[in-house]
Amino acid sequence: MSTHLAADAPSTFPPAASEPPPFAPDDFPADLLAAQRTAAELYAALHALQASLPWSREPHPGWPEVTERGREQPGREASPGWPQDAAAEFDRLLEELRAAAAAVQCHRWWKRCKAEGVTGAALVGARQRLKHAKGALPLARGDVDAAA
Repeated sequence: MSTHLAADAPSTFPPAASEPPPFAPDDFPADLLAAQRTAAELYAALHALQASLPWSREPHPGWPEVTERGREQPGREASPGWPQDAAAEFDRLLEELRAAAAAVQCHRWWKRCKAEGVTGAALVGARQRLKHAKGALPLARGDVDAAA
């Protein structure tokens, strides 16, 4: 066997250093996507509940419409206030939404983004794209119908 061929062969030890892929701020970790999805679901539930309730949490007599010298102010009908169980549910959902939003806003991913040089408008853009990322959105009615 000739050693000449072995000497001409390129060395494979140590292995050639491969460049790591560039940092992708939109490659969100699964726990951040789940936290954003939870926040979106809580937001939707809170607003659905709110839409089903009277305009005033406390009983209020409302006020009449006013049209005076060109100024128009729409009136409001009387409100019986919110039922106690609905008010408690609203408060619960709002507290859970605050905690979910804090989990998203304070996630370690944003610190990593800053460490990788993603700052300013680029960081704001990444935060906005998170809201529409796959896995961060709750199922829509069309999604449920398609899955069924």
